[in-house]
Amino acid sequence: MNQEINYIFTPIKKELICFHKTTDTELINPALPYHRHDAYEIYLFLRGNAYMYLEQSCYKLAPGDLIIISPSEMHRCICIDNEMYERIGLNIKKSALERLSSHRSNLLSCFEAHPFGQNNLTRLSPDQIALYCGLAEKLISCLSSEEYGQDLLAESYATQLLVFVNTLYQSSTYQSHNLMPELVSNTMTYIKEHLAESISSEQLEQEFHYSGKYISQQFREHTGLTIRSYIVDKRISLAMNHLSAGKTVAEACELSGFSDYANFIRSFKKIAGMPPGKFAKKNVSLPV
Repeated sequence: MNQEINYIFTPIKKELICFHKTTDTELINPALPYHRHDAYEIYLFLRGNAYMYLEQSCYKLAPGDLIIISPSEMHRCICIDNEMYERIGLNIKKSALERLSSHRSNLLSCFEAHPFGQNNLTRLSPDQIALYCGLAEKLISCLSSEEYGQDLLAESYATQLLVFVNTLYQSSTYQSHNLMPELVSNTMTYIKEHLAESISSEQLEQEFHYSGKYISQQFREHTGLTIRSYIVDKRISLAMNHLSAGKTVAEACELSGFSDYANFIRSFKKIAGMPPGKFAKKNVSLPV
């Protein structure tokens, strides 16, 4: 497993971003790999023919599907034909979510209340779609304006959207159908459970009774990543959590499954865009 590492960590520069895009799917790279951000994401699918891959799940999207994604949850959306692809996206940093929350209403709840990589999707009714789109358009307008009071109105609309989304997920009973092949899902589970240990193709062959080549082919087909890239990114994500919790760089390296300190430093900088020591200074006590 010595394939090249992909760039799959994409930082969000602003505290709050909201966009409404309609895209010709010919312009979308079908090889887009799993990726993750350093912000929370709310994604509303409006039109197109697409699949959302999210950790160990794969969903065939329908108009009105709303998906919430935490920073450490890897995901990608794949369009399967040339239909126009329309969606509304919102990215918000943890600092902004905490600032907009109150003692009674934690706006992080919808992201934290479900198991990792599961139950991320709910489906909106036509009336709920209209309400969400209306608030999102007002938020987008305010975020693009420099006029007096627009910053305050933007926070107001963002808060209304987040309260709406949290309320939806608290009452949602929607059960989505997971289309992810069992082999790929089980491979992810195995990696997660053995992340701090050495993981080889031979171990995966023994565990799943398929050739390492076949496992790798299936994994890449559904995630866009090599198994090695996935393992390295998961280890870096774990290291970020350890650093944010106050662990030293050496401790984070060992606890995250890296046996080579120099390789850890190099991989961390390549994925996170900065050395682990600098990351720790910027993010201590702010879990990823």
